[in-house]
Amino acid sequence: MARVRYGARTEAEITAARTASAKLPHIWSTGVTAVWETDPDAVAAVLPPPLKPTARPLVRVSVSKVELPGYPLGAGSFAVAAAHDSVEGWYPLVMPMTHERALTGGREVFGEPKKLGEVTVKRDGLVVRAALARHGIAFVEVRGAVTGVLPLPEPSRKTDFYFKCLPAVDGSGFDADPVLVHCVREERVRKLEKVTGDVVLRESMYDPVADLPVHRLLEISLGEKTSDQRGRVVERVAAHALLPYLHQRYDDPFQALDAPPEGSAR
Repeated sequence: MARVRYGARTEAEITAARTASAKLPHIWSTGVTAVWETDPDAVAAVLPPPLKPTARPLVRVSVSKVELPGYPLGAGSFAVAAAHDSVEGWYPLVMPMTHERALTGGREVFGEPKKLGEVTVKRDGLVVRAALARHGIAFVEVRGAVTGVLPLPEPSRKTDFYFKCLPAVDGSGFDADPVLVHCVREERVRKLEKVTGDVVLRESMYDPVADLPVHRLLEISLGEKTSDQRGRVVERVAAHALLPYLHQRYDDPFQALDAPPEGSAR
């Protein structure tokens, strides 16, 4: 009988697959990163406990084209600055990906809030445009022009915070207590340029990032980077504490009924 590929793998095959994935070469991406100060109350509102705001209410959006072997990947992240105990890092609210393979691995292994979407990074001469779009709405757009070369930073370590969880089978709560994951990335940069421009946030009921407006744009850059990542579970989180934030991970149609924060401009 011909091999049935959905059948069980042998121990040797499982070991070979694990070994191969652990020896991936450095994969370089070309991407735009923008950082700005926003409303501190808005940042505090989106952070599930035990995460807390940092001293500055920062938002970071990154939009990248990743040269994966075999096919290019568009990858994005919209994150706010956060702290867990003494560790400061970033808490992503949405991470659009252009391929399901990148989406499932990140969500199931690390708990990343990845969703299928459109990711655009274009450069025409000095003019740069990067955008994250879903459901036909470019809810984040970064646009500008390259105005100079920036010094290359030293290799750095960055931490992202994720909550790994599974909604309960009966539709009420979770099957087990969620866990908080620290995902640490070692990042290297081989090219970095300054971009002068602006960030546009558009209204979307599925990706309501417009609630974190640009009060003061701090930087826009275009760079070529590579990084590796490793995650670890640091603590279990009470289900009742995370449940009010669960809609961040899914396309919740009831978000259309939510009002923006008081006093926010649309």
